[in-house]
Amino acid sequence: MGIKILHIDSNHLILWEQLQQAGFSNHEDFTSSKAEIEAKIHDYQGIVIRSRFKIDKAFLDKATNLQFIARVGAGLESIDCDYALSKNIQLIAAPEGNKNAVAEHTLGMILSLFNNLNQADNEIKSGNWNREKNRGHELDGKTVGIIGYGNMGKSFAKKLRGFEVEVLCYDILENVGDENARQVSLTEFQQKTDVLSLHIPWTPETDKMVNADFINAFAKPFWIINTSRGKNIVTADLVEAMKKRKILGAGLDVLEYEKLSFETLFQDKDTPDAFLYLLKAKNVILTPHIAGWTFESHERLAQVIVDKIKAKYLKNI
Repeated sequence: MGIKILHIDSNHLILWEQLQQAGFSNHEDFTSSKAEIEAKIHDYQGIVIRSRFKIDKAFLDKATNLQFIARVGAGLESIDCDYALSKNIQLIAAPEGNKNAVAEHTLGMILSLFNNLNQADNEIKSGNWNREKNRGHELDGKTVGIIGYGNMGKSFAKKLRGFEVEVLCYDILENVGDENARQVSLTEFQQKTDVLSLHIPWTPETDKMVNADFINAFAKPFWIINTSRGKNIVTADLVEAMKKRKILGAGLDVLEYEKLSFETLFQDKDTPDAFLYLLKAKNVILTPHIAGWTFESHERLAQVIVDKIKAKYLKNI
């Protein structure tokens, strides 16, 4: 076919192998700088990325023959999507690939928070046997509210079917509710929710969405889980709400302070006060952006990308 693909991040081997078997020409460069990649990107029709660097306007102007960008992950925030589309470059992502992993991780965070699993484990390992102090809550009877009812939100709602809970969803799109979640207005959502789970991309509309005003609009104190993007929450406002017991606990797989590459945490050397609070709080669970990062999803993400690239080129052959 004469389709050359540049892989700038490592992925599951099936991605490379299956593309090669299908007749694509694979090339890898996991170490060169962005400028060095820009200098040769004009030779390629496709690029496969995870989150190594931003695919911005300057990069796309150099990619004169690029036909697609495939991100082995769910979000496309590291790409200037509008500009890419204006240049007729197809954007390929794989939210189907890690939706189950995210759903299981979200549920695990809720159950761990409700039952003080991390705290109890640490106390026993320190020689303390505190039963009453670690009395937990049951999920049954609660109302779980999901913001963002796409692949991730729907998968999480499906996991909740074994619990006696009411599941609500709120989304900017209409008519996305299903048998697992009832779509409601934001007002009703904030009146009823006991557990809030975010499954939204990072966009101008969702940036800093969960701030003090948003939190205070909830009628009841609630738990919050974020497995979407860290910058969707204003951490300082979250911490203030936790101090006031407006937020009862938090499970955060993503943090406001992450770099865009997702591989490191802070953008500077200073540790924010809000983060120091989260590190010490017993009603907080932190994980390093791994909700969708299972061994199974690693392979499934690659397979989804392969299938979509092949569908683009092989459907007319």
